Amino acid sequence: MSSSDLALSVLDLVPVRADQGSGDAIAASLELARTADRLGYTRYWLAEHHNMPAVAATNPPVLISMVAGATERIRVGSGGVMLPNHAPLVVAEQFALLEAAYPGRIDLGIGRAPGTDPVTSWALRHGAGGVSDEAVNRFPEYVDNVLAMMEPTGVGLDLRGRTHVLKATPSARSVPTIWLLGSSDYSARLAAEKGMPYVFAHHFSGSGTAEALELYRSSFQPSPELSEPRTFLTVNAAVAETAEEAERLALPQLLQMLALRTGQPLAPQPHVEEAEKRVADGLPPGHDDLLEAMRRRWVVGDPGAARAEIEGLAASYGVDEVMVHPVAGAYVGTDPAAAPGRVRTLELLVR
Repeated sequence: MSSSDLALSVLDLVPVRADQGSGDAIAASLELARTADRLGYTRYWLAEHHNMPAVAATNPPVLISMVAGATERIRVGSGGVMLPNHAPLVVAEQFALLEAAYPGRIDLGIGRAPGTDPVTSWALRHGAGGVSDEAVNRFPEYVDNVLAMMEPTGVGLDLRGRTHVLKATPSARSVPTIWLLGSSDYSARLAAEKGMPYVFAHHFSGSGTAEALELYRSSFQPSPELSEPRTFLTVNAAVAETAEEAERLALPQLLQMLALRTGQPLAPQPHVEEAEKRVADGLPPGHDDLLEAMRRRWVVGDPGAARAEIEGLAASYGVDEVMVHPVAGAYVGTDPAAAPGRVRTLELLVR
C-alpha cells in the first residue's frame, strides 16, 4: 500500500476547554468537520460520553445531524452509540432517519461499554434496567434488532399470537453502514461471527490491537452485507509545524487522560500554559511514568514525522484507513468557538 492509498478519517469527542461553554465546543467541532470535509477526509465520527465536564459529545445522533448538515460529502457517524444505554428501536429510528436525510453518508458505530459512570447509566433509562448485566448480556440480541429494524422490509414482531411488522422508518431506500466497536476481544469475535465491519479502540487502549484484529480476521464469517473483513485503526494525534510545538499542544489532553486513568476529579480541559505549569510544579509519584507511557502510543510531531508514523501504523496493522482523534489543545486567548490546534493537525497531515 502506498501512502496515497491511505484514507484518513476523524474521531471527535467534542472536547470542552476551561474557557468554553458547550455551544463554543460544538462550534469548534463544526469548524473541524468542515475542515475535514474540505480536505478530503473519508469519515467523521462522534463519540458518546455522559456526565463528563470535558466532553460535550453526549448525543451522537444530534451531533451527526449538525455535522452532516454543515458538510457536503464526508461520511458522518457514531464512534459510537453505546447500545446498552438505549432501546434498539430508538437507535434504529434515529439512524434510519439520518440515512434518509443524508443517503450514503451515515455510519452507525455500536459499542457495548456504558461510556459513563454507573449512576448516569441508571439515569439514562430512568432506572428501567440502565446498563445492567442483563442489558450488556443481551448486546448481541440488541445488535440483531437494530440491523433488522433498519432494513426496508422491517422485522416481524410476534406479540400475542400475531406478527406485527416493525420498521425504523416507513420508507427506507438505503441503510447506514453498521460497525461494531470495541476495546477487548468480545466485539472482535461478535463482529466476525455476524460478518460485520469492526474497529478496535486503539486510540483509547493502545494495547491488544494486533490480537483483536487477528481474532476478527481469522474468525470472520462472510455475510450478505460483507464478503471479507473490514476494519481500520484509530489513533490520537497532535501535529504542528515543529515537534516541540506538537508536544506542547498534546499536553492538556494527556493530563485529562492521566486524570481519568488515576481516578482524579475530571474538569474542563486546561489551556497549554496551565498544563505546563501543572507539570512544572510536579505530578504525584508514578504519574510521570504513566504520562510518558500514554504519550508513546500517540502520534505527536511535525507533519513529516507524524504522517510517516501513521503510515507505519497502518502498514503494521494491515489497514488502509486511519481515524485520527485530533488532541491538540489551545493557548490562553484562543477564540472560545475555535480549536486551531485540532484544525491545524488535520491540515498538516494532508499537506
